[in-house]
Amino acid sequence: MRKTGLLLSSALVAVVGLCGTAAAQERAVIIKGFGAKSGVVRSFGINSEAAMRAAADAINSQGGVKLGDGTIGKIEVEFLDDRCTAEEGISVVRRIAAGPALVAIGPGCSNVAEPLFGVLQRKAGDASDSGLQFPIFTDVAIKGGLARISEWAFRNVPSEIDMYNALFAWLKTKNPELKTIFAGVEENFAHSRASWYAVMKEAAPKVGLEVKGEAKWLLEDTNFAQQVREIKAASPDILAIAAHPFTTCGVLKEMRRQGVKVKLLVGLTSSSSMETLQGCAREAEGIVIPTSFAPVTKEAEAAAAQAAKFNGSLDLHSAAAYENIFILKKVIEEQGVLAKPDTVQADREKIRKGLAALKETDGLLGKSKRTEDREAVKPYMYVHAKDGKWAVLFNPLTN
Repeated sequence: MRKTGLLLSSALVAVVGLCGTAAAQERAVIIKGFGAKSGVVRSFGINSEAAMRAAADAINSQGGVKLGDGTIGKIEVEFLDDRCTAEEGISVVRRIAAGPALVAIGPGCSNVAEPLFGVLQRKAGDASDSGLQFPIFTDVAIKGGLARISEWAFRNVPSEIDMYNALFAWLKTKNPELKTIFAGVEENFAHSRASWYAVMKEAAPKVGLEVKGEAKWLLEDTNFAQQVREIKAASPDILAIAAHPFTTCGVLKEMRRQGVKVKLLVGLTSSSSMETLQGCAREAEGIVIPTSFAPVTKEAEAAAAQAAKFNGSLDLHSAAAYENIFILKKVIEEQGVLAKPDTVQADREKIRKGLAALKETDGLLGKSKRTEDREAVKPYMYVHAKDGKWAVLFNPLTN
């Protein structure tokens, strides 16, 4: 009996030893996310966090990440709220960089990204530049050209210039009777302003549309009576609403209240989301928006279903967060990242080099090209609101 007990005890010690060895051979690959999880655009952060967690769960369940010494790494995600303010965004990233995270995905707002990229080291390896040496891989902030600010900044966002140039050309071909365009703009939001003044307002005249002006409001506004009166006075064929879901719905509801109608509505890329349809599906019916995500492939459908399990929805922003996790897995494996406490800064540099070397990446809609200034050239399509859902209106990938 005593001999049997000794054998069982020895076996238990051996099993515990094996478990301990397995645990020691598995390392945490820490990726932080940050963006707005409070305030008017809180859906950006909520959806990006869900997408990141969904992607990490998929990778971990399929075996994790192979690190440079053969060890298996498991991705750990934590998401921080920057409240869509530059000061908080910079503070959040400084805190992240002071810890064990290898890379961060964010931010959600362009008015955060622009000053944030300015505190990063401008040129990698420049000893005279004391800027933060930490890789940022942006999924949401979409204002054009921001990655060129720092060689530590990378973005996986679509080109709005390309999308709206193509959209207006296509709309004019399909609807040659459309002659004039007017806009509504969130004046205090960097993305909204840039999308109208630097993108749509430039694209529309190229196809012969007369720009009749713009009505202006703030992201925090709730009363749009005066702006809708301006829209009514302009009487445009096309109304472009360069605004996010909350104020887009506010304007559309006020238009219905005042009985103002236009022949065609064009929306901001960021409003091709469930938040718009949840807030004003009836009023948004027919609005046309270019987007770099729709669940039109098997991969996209699966990713959307997986994000839903983490209480989020995929749109052109959060889908990029999902893609970013898989892109980082590839880079980490190719660059031999170790994810050890004493290799954090070396691993960050490896990730920076790996991201900079990418010429194309796999995405949920297909291949995306990478530019020399660390931006993406993503496939896109046009969707419209139909019967409370986003439906594909035209897909250049298949036409």
